[in-house]
Amino acid sequence: MLERVRYYIDGQEAGVGHYMLQEVVLALFGWVPSLVGIGLRAVFYKLIMSIDGYAAIEHGVRLRRCSGIKLGRNVYLDYGVYLHAMPQGIEIGDDTFIMHNSELHVFNFRDLPHAFIKIGRRCFLGEGTVIRGQGGVTMEDAVLTGPGVQILAMQHNYADPSLPVADQGITADGIVIEEGSWIAAGAIVLDGVRIGRGAVIGANAVVTKDVPPCSVAVGAPARVIRSVEDKEKDFYAASIPTTGTKWVPFALRE
Repeated sequence: MLERVRYYIDGQEAGVGHYMLQEVVLALFGWVPSLVGIGLRAVFYKLIMSIDGYAAIEHGVRLRRCSGIKLGRNVYLDYGVYLHAMPQGIEIGDDTFIMHNSELHVFNFRDLPHAFIKIGRRCFLGEGTVIRGQGGVTMEDAVLTGPGVQILAMQHNYADPSLPVADQGITADGIVIEEGSWIAAGAIVLDGVRIGRGAVIGANAVVTKDVPPCSVAVGAPARVIRSVEDKEKDFYAASIPTTGTKWVPFALRE
């Protein structure tokens, strides 16, 4: 029984002292609604996690392993968001919005070496976005995800038919989503994938391999159907100087 209690606490925080402080702060301030609650949490949640400046955290946000969570300035966590960090933790950059019922999960009970979630600045995660970070997920700046997107940095092994899949372990190579990409509603990004800068992933696509920068990938499994650059070159062709200027895609312009 004692071992189970220790296992539970280890999943919730890094030691009994941290766990008790976390639970007291969450119990006192986690339920308070409206701007009053947001203001209280902006101040008192600094006791249990790393926050640069102030973050806007709605009531009903579930937090576990708070000592492994780092929030940048002006981060917004909507109602029903769930963050579960482990030692390498969850880091969310400045001015990033995470909408309601999204889940960022790094419950590294298998002791994998690269379990983390790192989200850059000015990202927007749509409603119900799920990120599993057992293999490590890096999302660079200004990435958008639509509702119901899943980013899953782990894969169950299943090659041995004599064993249940649950007993065969997992692989976890990690996922990288580069700056300025858009992953549309319902898309799934599987382990081991890199999505290039400015790429667009279509709704309900299943991404099983790398997607080049400035390309559009759709379908299950996802395949590249065209370049974002090509379309924008056509659109802006009339206004592009013919000499002395290198054309830059609109999506990448500052």
